[in-house]
Parts: sequence; structure tokens; C-alpha cells
Amino acid sequence: MKTIIVWYRNDLRVHDHPALATAANDADQVIPVFILNDDLLSGEHASSNRNRFLLESLADLKQSLQDLGSDLIIRRGEAVSEMRKLALETDADAVYYTADFTPYAIKRDKTLKAKLAIEFRAFPGRLAVSSLDKLLTKAGNPHKVFTHFWKNWQQIGRRALAGVPAKLTIPTNVRTDDLPSVESLTNKAELSPNALPGGESAGRQRLNNWLKAGISEYHQGNNDMAADATSRLSSYLHFGCLSAREIETMLPDNTGAAAWHRQLAWREFYHYIIFKFPSNATQEFQERYRELNWGSDPKLLQAWQDGRTGYPVVDAAMRQLRDEGWMHNRARLIVGSFLTKDLWLDWRLGERYFMQMLIDGDQANNNGNWQWIASVGVDPAPVFRRLYNPTTQQLNYDPTGGYVRRYVKELANVPEKYLSQPWTMPESLQQEVGCVIGSDYPAPIVDHKQARLEALEHYRSAI
Repeated sequence: MKTIIVWYRNDLRVHDHPALATAANDADQVIPVFILNDDLLSGEHASSNRNRFLLESLADLKQSLQDLGSDLIIRRGEAVSEMRKLALETDADAVYYTADFTPYAIKRDKTLKAKLAIEFRAFPGRLAVSSLDKLLTKAGNPHKVFTHFWKNWQQIGRRALAGVPAKLTIPTNVRTDDLPSVESLTNKAELSPNALPGGESAGRQRLNNWLKAGISEYHQGNNDMAADATSRLSSYLHFGCLSAREIETMLPDNTGAAAWHRQLAWREFYHYIIFKFPSNATQEFQERYRELNWGSDPKLLQAWQDGRTGYPVVDAAMRQLRDEGWMHNRARLIVGSFLTKDLWLDWRLGERYFMQMLIDGDQANNNGNWQWIASVGVDPAPVFRRLYNPTTQQLNYDPTGGYVRRYVKELANVPEKYLSQPWTMPESLQQEVGCVIGSDYPAPIVDHKQARLEALEHYRSAI
């Protein structure tokens, strides 16, 4: 009797899961397992928001597997050790898993493969494309510019979808731990009260709603911060509650869907970059900027984290992050530019805080986006193009103030005329609308015009 372990990681679903579907065909018994690794749950990239999302996703996956006649085995401990124990306990013939591309995942999988005396087989399923190795320039080198990657990515072949197994058989004597409580894996003070729920069921419902009403207008509304006209599928993609490949097959043929598909390619581009250039995880891609003399003022960092910078669109975005564990993409660019170029704080400080708070916090994407906005990563453009004026950004992407008023309650009654620069309100009007600058709402902590000049000089000096 052949027994195969399916090792779940960031692929928490039953739909279009090549490792699960192949195991169901190859084996008499399939053992789905997830290993709760404390080094990840409380390590460098620990996040109460993501831990809660993870637990919700695992509970949903467990139910889906039970509906197929199986179950999700939970083990807690160091991944390599626990997987070896499980393989020995169950006399398993193989371990099937979905390949991942971060330096940590590659090192872990290589270590386990060397210690297992059974087949250890990787399957696609993390991304829309099956392999990143084949995405190369005509000269055979890795892509460093998104536009060239995007063209190649569209043309590379795609795998067929994997069906949901009709039924799974699991051994009856496999030991399983209970799922931990949310309280045991989170810090209540760090939990965002209005974060999206985890799980494949919630993700598929959100995807279906997005495809029916939303995606066709994406190209027109994706930068409208007040409209909230983006999919919010990123957390479900990060945890693999949804398959990027399956979503591709469901996209309608319209301009909005084409624009959204391009954003999916950006996600895969950053997975590609960290796979091809693993040092990107800790240092700037552009060597010329590795000696930038970043500041580290803790008061400025705290004001940014708390949404108390005095720039309404920045503060609204940072408060959205605390409230929802998520932030609009345009807002991410604005606050990233503000942290690195107005406050002149190291982009890694922003990267770390985002990883702490975001339910879609993903090392590859978070790292790539922060390096992009800090002008130190791949796909470079002149620094001044990504040095955003927060006032102009607000006027362009939240012109009526709906986004700002939603998250910065102190500014609820400020007239639209002054909303992007509330410090310019006459004192009498400040009193009248109940928003005294410096008391009810902070004055700007930096002068953007001066900060811009200083940032440009920092970059020039580095070169």
C-alpha cells in the first residue's frame, strides 16, 4: 500500500493543487500535513495579523479535506525534524509539496531532501507559471526590468489545472496536534480589528464577487483610493488559498482584467527576483546605493507608524494599515516614498513594519516594492520620479477626500479646500471645525520641499 505525505505550506487550498491531485492518483493513502514552525510564527517576520489569517485558513482547509474523507494533520516544531518523524511513523513512500522560491524555503527543502530516504517531489502551484528558470533574456541572463519580464511571462507555457480529488483516504492512526488558539499565537494589541478573514472559502467568494462586479473597471478605478476598487485578493494569493493559475483561466476578456493580469505579473516578478538574486532579501539590488547613509530617528518612525505625520493621505494610509492589516496599493507607494525620501529613514524599517502588520505580507513582494519605491531596486527610474509630493498625491488620487476622512476622523469637518494641507486653515476656521493644528491634528513633521532637496542630494552623493 503506497502512502504519500502532502506537505502544505503557502498553498492552503484543495482547488488546483497539483501536489494533492497527483498524490491522490499515485497513492492508496494520502496524509495532508501542516507544520507549525515557531521559528516562523515568532521569528524575524512574525505577524499577529498573519498568524490569525493562517489559523483561519488552516481551519477552513481542515474542513475541506474532511469533506473529501481526509483531514489535515497538524504538527508543531522544526519543519525538517517533524517531517522526518512523520515519514518514519507512517512508513511513507514519498513527500509531495508545492515549490517555493524564497532563500529560506529553498534552503529548508534542500536540507530535508538530504535527510529523507524517500522520494521528495516538488510541484508547481505557487505562481501562475510553472517554472521561473525558463524566464530569461535572449542572452540567457535573468531579467532585471519588469517590461521585458512581462513580455516573456505572457508567452511562456502554462500547465493544465489540477482537479479536486473526488475522495481521499488517510490512515486512521496518524497523530495530530490541535490547532492553537488565536490568543496563543497573537498579540491582541497588534491585531487589526477589521482584517479580512482567512481561508479558501472566503477567498473564492471574494474572487467570484470581484470577477462579477469590479474587475472590468479595474483599469479606471485602481488608483482611486476612496473607491476601494481593487480586488484585495493579495492575502489569499500569499497563503495559497487561491491559485494564481486558476485565476488566470477565469479572467474575462476586457481592459480591466488585462490591467489586473499585469499586476499579477508584478507579483511573480518579485518572486523571480528574490529567486534569482537571493541577496536582495537583505541589501539593495543597486550596488551604488548600498552605502547610503540612512537616518534612524525613532520619533519620526513612530509618527509614521502611528499615522501622525501631519500629511493627511500618509496618515490615512498608515491608519488603514493598523485597522485592516492591509493598505491600498497607491497608498503603499505614497507612504513608502514619504518614509524613505521625506523622512530619510532606511527602507528596511518600512519593510519590517509592513511585514509585522500586513495580512498579505510576503517577503518577495514586500522587499521588491520597498526597494522599488526607495529607488534602490530593480527596474530603476530616476529618483525624482518616485519622490512623491504627498499633497499632490492626495489631490490626484483622493480629490474629494473620501479616503482621508474615512481613516483620519479629526479631519472629518475640514473643508475640501484645506483637506490636503490642513495647516493652511485660518485659526478661526480650525476652531470652528474642531481641528486645531498642533493640538487635534499634528502639524507636518517635515517640510516636503526641503526634504525633497535633501533626499536628491543624498542619492547624488552616493553615486
